[in-house]
Amino acid sequence: MRAPSRSDLKALRRNLRSTVSGPQILAFLPAATLASYWIGGESGLLLCALGLPAAFALAGSFGFAPDVPEPEADPAQQKGFAHAVDVAMRAARGTSRRPACYLLMLDEYNALIEHYGRESIHEIERRVAERLARSLRSGDRLYPLGNGRFGVVTAPEERLSLEASIQIGTRLQSAITEPFSLDGLTVYTSCCVGFCLAGQAHAETGAASVAAAEAALELARRQGPGAIRAFTPEIAALPAEIPILAEALETALAEGQIIAHFQPQVSARTGEITGFEALARWNHPERGLLPPGEFLPVIATAGLSERLCHRMLDEALRAMARWRAAGLAVPSVSVNLSTEELRNPGIVDHIRWELDRHGVPAGALTLEVLETVAAGAGDEMIVRNLAALSALGCHIDLDDFGTGAAAIANIRRFCVQRIKIDRSFVTHIDTDSDQQAIVSGILSLAERLKVDTLAEGVETPSEQAVLAQMGCGHVQGYGIARPMPLIEAEAWIAEHQGRLGIARGPGSPRAAGGQAGHG
Repeated sequence: MRAPSRSDLKALRRNLRSTVSGPQILAFLPAATLASYWIGGESGLLLCALGLPAAFALAGSFGFAPDVPEPEADPAQQKGFAHAVDVAMRAARGTSRRPACYLLMLDEYNALIEHYGRESIHEIERRVAERLARSLRSGDRLYPLGNGRFGVVTAPEERLSLEASIQIGTRLQSAITEPFSLDGLTVYTSCCVGFCLAGQAHAETGAASVAAAEAALELARRQGPGAIRAFTPEIAALPAEIPILAEALETALAEGQIIAHFQPQVSARTGEITGFEALARWNHPERGLLPPGEFLPVIATAGLSERLCHRMLDEALRAMARWRAAGLAVPSVSVNLSTEELRNPGIVDHIRWELDRHGVPAGALTLEVLETVAAGAGDEMIVRNLAALSALGCHIDLDDFGTGAAAIANIRRFCVQRIKIDRSFVTHIDTDSDQQAIVSGILSLAERLKVDTLAEGVETPSEQAVLAQMGCGHVQGYGIARPMPLIEAEAWIAEHQGRLGIARGPGSPRAAGGQAGHG
């Protein structure tokens, strides 16, 4: 038999202390007092009255807190995190690539300590760190910082946009939301996220970027659990504006300040227009056109996601009706659906009503679902809604494919007809053999599943040519056109079709651009 280890003795001590500590000791003391009087008379009673409290005090039983140190920040990890951001920024210097610095903080951290205990909080943080690590891409680095905080530095990425950065933050959040069991109890975790893109902080250093992410995180925490906030120079100058941003967005949605900009999608092989994606922009009355990073995180945390979806759906169908009336050949328009909208039992009836109101056939509407939703598809309402929308005739796209580990079974359950390959796999595909291998695998999977494909983030004609040669159906990105207002989009359509020698007429099927049709 082995000798008991130090950890064994500590565990025994914890068990003994839990037995004789806390309120249950109040039931034990009267019995002990009575027994001591029965055995030893008045002398025994006196000894018990004086001895037991002293013994329990020495053992710490009247201190109900366990013998666990307070969670502390890890200075070494914090220093290493700032250094890693420095290294990533130096690696990207002189190129068009950018890293990003993320700080995550567990929501209601003090409540977690009170509910599960200080000893268990270390195990909770370890479990969270494991899940975050599994969600990272190659080259990304994770740093547990203590006190419920985690740092992530992403590998430098070509022309990393605010929209893509927000999606990374959302993916990190999704990685830790699945409940897990700890000592027979179910633990639910969520987090706020603050991040800073390289070049946004006041200095080109890791320490400055971490400080900027810290400021963004603090603003996210003010907005409430699950908030995401990007650092912008305006944050330091206008911190008082943030708490009222949600109210301003409500007004913006009501007054039509949130508008759609449209980015074209074309056939990788022929260049013909196969669709447009409607992307939200805020036409602020005082600050001008605001990018999505300025308001999309607040939209989600303020409970305005459904209202934004309704707004974008109306704008997209209004544009499609106008294009069809003008004889512009645009087969489809895409809108993004939030998780909240997908869980709404009335979404199918609402979309059917909007299609009828605008006189647009269901086949001209594409609904985009983030892969992170498909990766955790435990909500049967989402599955039923997507099946009903597909049966209605709408197309279903799986957005940002390759970042959320969606199961193949869920792709089928979601009635997905096209997968959008994330921009991180498309960058430099014309020169990078590793990128080509990854995309080739995705295209092979899509072919076996009989779904169409679209590559996001295409920047050059060379990238488009390689994707077409590999068999990708559609492409989208700045290399084709930037998102633009409706009037500019109409001018672009006419000019683009003129270059291709296409006469005006009804939209051709979207499947013309790909290998597995949408009908």
